[in-house]
Amino acid sequence: MKPTVTNLKKLEELFHQLSYTVRYERGNFQSGYCIVEHRNIVVVNKFFDTEGRINTLLDILFNLDVDPLSLDDKSRHFLQSVIKQAAVTDSDS
Repeated sequence: MKPTVTNLKKLEELFHQLSYTVRYERGNFQSGYCIVEHRNIVVVNKFFDTEGRINTLLDILFNLDVDPLSLDDKSRHFLQSVIKQAAVTDSDS
């Protein structure tokens, strides 16, 4: 996935549809992010650039139990393309 602001916005919208709030703040996170489980809040290190934010959100996304039926068509299609790209990247390495 190209590290563009447009792709970052698409990921943020996908998280919104999954009932997660994405916030960018300072913090002492070892991994660059933390997830507040019971409140569905994802806090990402605000000092990350666009690429770092996208990679962090992708890491989180792949660890969530996502129901594609809870997404609108546009977000579902975006999720499917992200999964396909990840599969291609994994098979290349």
